[in-house]
Amino acid sequence: MGGVAKMPAGLCWLLLLGVVLTFGVAASPAQASRANHYDFFIKETKVTRLCHEKTILAVNGQFPGPTIYARAGDVVVVNVYNQGNKNITLHWHGVDQPRNPWFDGPEYITQCPIQPGANFTYRIIFSEEEGTVWWHAHSDFDRATVHGAIVVHPKRGSAYPYTKPHKEMPIILGEWWNVDVQQLLEETMRTGSDVNISDANTINGQPGDLFPCSKNGTFRMPVEHGKTYLLRIINAGLTNEMFFGVAGHRLTVVGTDGRYLKPFTVDHIMISPGQTMNALLEADRPTDGSGNSRYYMAARTFATNSQLSVNNSTATAILEYTDAPPSAGPPDLPRLPAVGDIAAATAYTAQLRSLVTKDHPVDVPTHVDEHMLVTIAVNLLPCGANETCAGPIDGTTRLAASLNNVSFVLPPVDVLDAYYYSIRGVYEPDFPNKPPFFFNFTETLPLNLSFTKRGTKVKVVEYGAVVEVVFQDTGILGAENHPMHLHGFSFYVVGRGFGNFDKNTDPATYNLVDPPYQNTVSVPKAGWAAIRFRAANPGVWYMHCHFDRHTVWGMDTVFIVKNGKTPDAQMMPRPSTMPKC
Repeated sequence: MGGVAKMPAGLCWLLLLGVVLTFGVAASPAQASRANHYDFFIKETKVTRLCHEKTILAVNGQFPGPTIYARAGDVVVVNVYNQGNKNITLHWHGVDQPRNPWFDGPEYITQCPIQPGANFTYRIIFSEEEGTVWWHAHSDFDRATVHGAIVVHPKRGSAYPYTKPHKEMPIILGEWWNVDVQQLLEETMRTGSDVNISDANTINGQPGDLFPCSKNGTFRMPVEHGKTYLLRIINAGLTNEMFFGVAGHRLTVVGTDGRYLKPFTVDHIMISPGQTMNALLEADRPTDGSGNSRYYMAARTFATNSQLSVNNSTATAILEYTDAPPSAGPPDLPRLPAVGDIAAATAYTAQLRSLVTKDHPVDVPTHVDEHMLVTIAVNLLPCGANETCAGPIDGTTRLAASLNNVSFVLPPVDVLDAYYYSIRGVYEPDFPNKPPFFFNFTETLPLNLSFTKRGTKVKVVEYGAVVEVVFQDTGILGAENHPMHLHGFSFYVVGRGFGNFDKNTDPATYNLVDPPYQNTVSVPKAGWAAIRFRAANPGVWYMHCHFDRHTVWGMDTVFIVKNGKTPDAQMMPRPSTMPKC
């Protein structure tokens, strides 16, 4: 296929050797005047959790990292200085980056990594996002500790579509391993075994005082009676979907993934890795001493594959009324659903519906140009020569993962450069629109039918085409939920269901009126989820499962959206500062 810019074959080798031939990106005066600047220093930092000290990668010595603040339509500039001991990249999760894939961040997809001792400046272009999105490392398992919130307020002169809260607070759910996460990754890649489960879930980097050696560090949120607070909840975990709730308080959910929702009130939420939820909390408990003045926030794993080991711990933080007398007893603990409560998760997700107003309209495509059925699977690959593997079959296999039975392999040169310069041999533009064969997808198959094939296959889409992707979970090596994330776009989640997707009957159940507009969808265990988006953002955009072990095993692919005909429908030129491979 043709790229965007032509380069002589001899110069391709210069690019591979790190001699970067580039064109600068000029900011418009309006963009430059609105730009907010942040400096991120990534370096090794010692922290103690669960009575155990270890060295982690962190930004500016903070875990979680600093919060970025912006308004809808702003441009934010982040200068990243890699003072750590390994390659790294950063991704601005949920920011569409119109025409600007160069600064999206996934390693070997849109850029080469930032090497130790080097620096790189990201230019983050906000457009329609409003609410909570987030940033995280997009290299190896680095995002376990390299992550933070992005708060996107309405444009000046605009307001929230609900009463302005007294205060706002990022609540970042995560996971903690006592071992080094890089060693964790290297072990699973060397042996083909599963990733060891985390030692604790966390809230704002802390497991909470139900864990040993954790009382002093437990996150505390002060509140005053009669005030309303906005919780900006992010699931930054590598492996766990989570239930979250606050004892004695209900949550009114008003947004997800940087978009507004019709408000609904619940006792708890279910949030997948990669997703954000905005929820209003009214501090309405008595402060006259007749009740408790402290209430646990709690996060517990939601897991759907009973064949896998799971971290079934509960992370806690404390909501404290500052205008009430101190309580003598412990904080109240919320009642969260059981670890495998699919019914509770399904009931919650079914309530997500877009806020449809004059200021926040929806534009759900009703005509589809490209139909895709994409099967999701954890698979096997044969153990290579001279390898010692720890997969399910007698040491002769390793775990893998796939979309439509293609297990994605990261190339040595990023896909975006290969596309831009028409470098051959880096990827194949023939990712299939359907699986290679059809069967009862939700059944567990014999192990000898669980094998996949590796490849670097991408899907090429015409500018402006409407794409429908139906994600179909499979029972290969066990069915489970999968949080599927698409870079460069938000999409309408028009349908969900259990069992095998039926193209003849299931579209009749679609919600084309007010479906949620998200960038990460939780595909249900042994079921399907249908999304639609208009491919009006030219560039190279990654799509992958947000369970990180599945991503490194190959549960990912790339959309290449061609340029449109007008200048504002074409990719920005390649910046002169891109890191070298």
